[in-house]
Order: sequence, then C-alpha cells, then structure tokens
Amino acid sequence: MTRAFCVPQHGAVSAICLLLLLVTACQSPQQKKVLFIGIDGVRVDVLEDVSTPHLDTLALQGWIAQGSQSDAPTVSGPMWSSLLTGVWPPKHGVMGNDFTGNRYDAYPDFLSRLEGIDTTFSTLSVTDWPPLSQPVDGGPLLGENIDDKVFFNGDELGYRSADELSVLAAVEYLENRNVDAAFLYLGNPDVVGHETSSLSAEYRRSIAEADGQVGQLVKALRQRPSFEEEDWLILVSTDHGRRDDGGHGGTSLLETTTFYIASGTAANAKPPESISPVDVSVTALAHLGVEADASWDLDGRSVGLR
Repeated sequence: MTRAFCVPQHGAVSAICLLLLLVTACQSPQQKKVLFIGIDGVRVDVLEDVSTPHLDTLALQGWIAQGSQSDAPTVSGPMWSSLLTGVWPPKHGVMGNDFTGNRYDAYPDFLSRLEGIDTTFSTLSVTDWPPLSQPVDGGPLLGENIDDKVFFNGDELGYRSADELSVLAAVEYLENRNVDAAFLYLGNPDVVGHETSSLSAEYRRSIAEADGQVGQLVKALRQRPSFEEEDWLILVSTDHGRRDDGGHGGTSLLETTTFYIASGTAANAKPPESISPVDVSVTALAHLGVEADASWDLDGRSVGLR
C-alpha cells in the first residue's frame, strides 16, 4: 500500500494530504475471477511439438505442469466430471460417456457449487458436447443453477464450427458482461484425433487452432473495461491423452498424462510438485475465496497459488 506523509503547515495543504490518505486507504482490492478453458483430448507430447504461442504466454505468466492419473478411466465423461467437481468416479458416479447414475446432487460442478454458496456470483458455461450441459445421456454435468449456460451442438454442427461459435459467444460475455467464474469447452481436437490419429497433421492443426481460440479469449479479458480492477486466474487443462491410433480409454502413459496451466498474478512462478484432475476446480474455488469445506468430501486440493 502506498503511503503519503505530510507536515501540515497550511490548511489547504493539510486538506490535500488528508484527501490523499483517504483515497489510498479506500482503494478496493482487485476482484478475483476465474476462467477455466477445457480442451478435449490433447496428447501432451504432441502439444509440446506444436506451435502454441498463446498457451506458452499463459504458462510464462504462471506455470504449466504435467500429471498422470490412474484413478479414472481415460474417457471424457468421468474425466470432465472429475475436473469440474473435484472428486473421482467412485464419488461422482460417472464411469463412461453415459452419465446415468451420476451423483452431481452431492458433488456438483464448481460453478453450481459457487451458486449454492452465494447467488451473487455471476457464472457462465459455454459448451458444445451435449451431456456437459444438456439432459442427454444421463447429463447434464453442469447444473441448472448456473446463471448463463450457452450451448452449441457439436454433434450436429461439427465440433470445429461449434467450437468457433462457442468462442465467439464467450468473447461477447467476457468483453461486455459481469462474469465471476466461467468454463469454456473445446471439443474439436478430440474428434480430429479419433478421425485421423494422434500423429496426423490434422490433429496437430486442431491443437494449433485451439491455441488461437485461447488467444481470442485472453484478448477478450484484457479488453474488459474493468480489467485493471480484476484479478483473473486462467486455468487450462485437458481430460485425457491418446494412443498413436487416436483411441483412448486405457492406462498407458500416453493416455493418462495430461497438462495443466495456471496463469495470472495469483499463480506461483513454479508449478506444484504434483497435480491431478480433481485439483483444478478446487483451485478455482480457492482463488475466489471459497475454502473447501470438509463436509463436501472433495478429493482435490488447491495447488499452485500464491
């Protein structure tokens, strides 16, 4: 905190000094906010070999880490459930891409948990894989109490087009509206990996395109009129890796190893010694000043914050 020291020798000077002290004392702390970007099906060694300037910049403004997990099947349903709820499949109940039997009532996603704690939080999700936000295949994962749930159907539109629409919608929200916590999902890399293999030029291109979309989102944040008064933590992760043929679901390191980025003034300069999918949402909550209650029975912990 900046301090002003004055020797009152004249009434006007004393008044100015008092005003400076009052202004300094009344400066509000920056408002903490979170953006979690989820990119489906990114294999870490391929990511390292692709030019991703926007992800690289985020990592330089915080940290990037890798982790391998053996506590959940390497498919999207259980992994996004763990990333967003902070618990492993035995608790959230999702073991595959059919979400039937989920226990999101007991273990909600972090945006819904925020709304359950304080409805003044402004929450946003933007997705294009139907069960994340729609009542299909046992979904939705993301709760109905989230303030704004934007959805484009990737199964119908194609995930490349749906991702583009998702980013455009998110940019409009981030530039112009009050958002405290947001989750945006990009599905195209996973689809391309399945269609063309993990070693194809098309798969590499899909990762580069996702990096460009990350850049659009970060630019939108920085163009917010209130950006200087805000403290944004940007989290980026994926749900699983993949085999050379593009498949996944097994326990090889290529499938179980994922990446994590935390970026912003709240992120440590060095990555945590260990990290897992269940830590991501708990870290988001911690940045927003929400300490995990023991009664929530979460498996994750807050990592990598100052």
